[in-house]
Amino acid sequence: MTRVRLKGINSKRKRLADGTEVTYYWAYRGGPRLPGKPGSPEFVQAYYDAYHAKRPAPANTLLAVMNAYQDSGDFKKLAPRTRADYITQIRKIETSFSDFPLTALKDRRSRAIFLKWRNGLAEGGKTRQADYAAGVLAIILSWAYHRGLIEANPTEKLGKLHRGTRVEKTWGAETEARFMASAPPHLRLAFVLALWTGQRQGDLLRITWKAYDGQYLRLTQQKTDVPVIIPVAAPLKALLDPIRGDDNTPILKPTRGTAWTSTGFQPSWRKACLDAGVSGVTFHDLRGTAVTRLAKAGATVPEIATLTGHSLKDVQAILDRHYLSRDVEMAESAIRKREAAEKISDRSSDRAA
Repeated sequence: MTRVRLKGINSKRKRLADGTEVTYYWAYRGGPRLPGKPGSPEFVQAYYDAYHAKRPAPANTLLAVMNAYQDSGDFKKLAPRTRADYITQIRKIETSFSDFPLTALKDRRSRAIFLKWRNGLAEGGKTRQADYAAGVLAIILSWAYHRGLIEANPTEKLGKLHRGTRVEKTWGAETEARFMASAPPHLRLAFVLALWTGQRQGDLLRITWKAYDGQYLRLTQQKTDVPVIIPVAAPLKALLDPIRGDDNTPILKPTRGTAWTSTGFQPSWRKACLDAGVSGVTFHDLRGTAVTRLAKAGATVPEIATLTGHSLKDVQAILDRHYLSRDVEMAESAIRKREAAEKISDRSSDRAA
């Protein structure tokens, strides 16, 4: 995720009674104190709440619509991480279009203006982030259009610049072995937990020992609010049982400190991959790898969806478009099965003759 600098933040270090030092943050001088750590969803959300409260939006401007969207139930029901990511993109939109008049949205030339802005964000190969920013703008304008706040949505069906794909972006056995041989124990646990559960990074960082009963892991996915019950496989159980902690302690945590944030986890993960000589795959790819390996093992689409929390449609899309379409092992298996079946059929024909 591209970081956007939050302007005007004030900070102050303070020594507590026990001798430890903490840093407190305020949205601006004299403004409200910000909760959480810089970069965390609650920190970013609190900053923009304070920012918009301080800066009333002129009526009939795009900024007014963006503020209205952030006050809406549609926005507030999003997962905290998603809201923080949207706010980062909204900040980019505000930088260029905060005073854009709503009446100009009806002008056909406005579409070209937004396309030029998106293409400018993509310079330097940042096509994925450019698409994300444009996508958030399109969501906001669609929300406003269907509520009668604007008369036209020139961002509808802008198309995508990024043509990336996760084809072949799965962790193979050799890559897995290199990582497991090199990574420290707490990151090996993160790897195995992701590989055998198929869950998102954010959910795995939040899960505590209370969710594990020795046989199952139970969690509710933050992004989709989908509850999942995951039978714990032997390789994962072998790592979990010897280190079981208190109920409220996260299963995954750094060597120092009590919990991991996503911004703290990623640098540690990247370093472990670099040390292991692993490139071209990400932590997120473990989710697709789990789906793929389950399919190779003969699990059905409904079985996979029940375990990972994907929709049936999403599981099928992963298998169809991204992972199994070029999998030689699956093709070999299909041919072997056909060969076996037709040999049986040939013998039956011979006996009949």
